[in-house]
Amino acid sequence: MRVLALDYGTARIGCAISDPTGTLATPIAAIEPPEVAEVLRLAGEREAEKIVVGLPVSLSGEDSAQTELTRAFAEDLGEATTIPVETWDERFTTRMAAQTRRDTGAGAAEDSIAAAHLLESYLQSTAGGAQ
Repeated sequence: MRVLALDYGTARIGCAISDPTGTLATPIAAIEPPEVAEVLRLAGEREAEKIVVGLPVSLSGEDSAQTELTRAFAEDLGEATTIPVETWDERFTTRMAAQTRRDTGAGAAEDSIAAAHLLESYLQSTAGGAQ
């Protein structure tokens, strides 16, 4: 199952896509500005069968203002498509993305690297994407 992961932000959305087997996560170009229509275009173009939106909760697991914005975006997205949309805890993905860029000099946007870390976590938790 091909999964599209999103690291939602008010300026842009970092994006990553899995391979068809739901094993590998690859960062792809960010969407700027963040718009539902562009996410749906990308999902169709990449043949995504599921969309996972990173949910930015605090380290203690509590919601923040950004959490509420992200939940609202995920809800709008879910209402605009028949593709299943779910949220996934993204704690530590931004920090991991920054470390990845420092370690590898990766050329992808940090937001998309964060989306790839989010997607890796999601795929591992679902045993390679099988649900």
